[in-house]
Amino acid sequence: MTEVIRIVVADDHPMFLDGLVATLSADDELEVVAIVGDATAAVRAIREHAPDIALLDVAMPGGGLEAARQIAAASPATRLVMLTSSENEDDLMAAMKAGARGYVLKGVSGRDLRAILKSIHAGRTYLAPGLAYGALHELTKPRTPNPIDELTGREREVLALVASGLSNAEIGGRLGLAEKTVKHYMTSILGKLQVASRVEAALLAYKAGLASGEDGSTED
Repeated sequence: MTEVIRIVVADDHPMFLDGLVATLSADDELEVVAIVGDATAAVRAIREHAPDIALLDVAMPGGGLEAARQIAAASPATRLVMLTSSENEDDLMAAMKAGARGYVLKGVSGRDLRAILKSIHAGRTYLAPGLAYGALHELTKPRTPNPIDELTGREREVLALVASGLSNAEIGGRLGLAEKTVKHYMTSILGKLQVASRVEAALLAYKAGLASGEDGSTED
């Protein structure tokens, strides 16, 4: 017996939704277990039904991409498919980062959509052909190196203490260094990070998880 693929459909356009559900229901291998119109209801339906596929509109109320992120966390086994009219590559990349296994444009035929969903359920991925090249280019282009990686071990120690709010004198006392030496380290750190102030350097340290969380003020 052929396995039935259980689907939750989320879209806020009633006429389109009626046609979509009819298209899916015409195939005995596909079963629509819930129909919702916004992101909150979509997440709730996925938690309730644990479907094989969540078919989400990017532009629905509450945001299809936000729903995708929450669904990926709540139900990792559910395969996420975005069905959208958006050909924006930023939306495509955001959907992929959220965990989507498919990005389908609404102009697709009913027969093709059914085939795509079966393919995704079988473990494959699908990107709308006109957008696939741009996505591949984005994923394979060289990434900007993390400037934190350019710091030496000692410079990372100094930066972590800066982010914790310590002055140069206090950092010197903590690490057993002269204040003048700490200033030299700071000059090197600012240059490598390509920032102009301690505050900017501290923000990068927080982003990189270097800050120890101590309270205090920074000095320029």
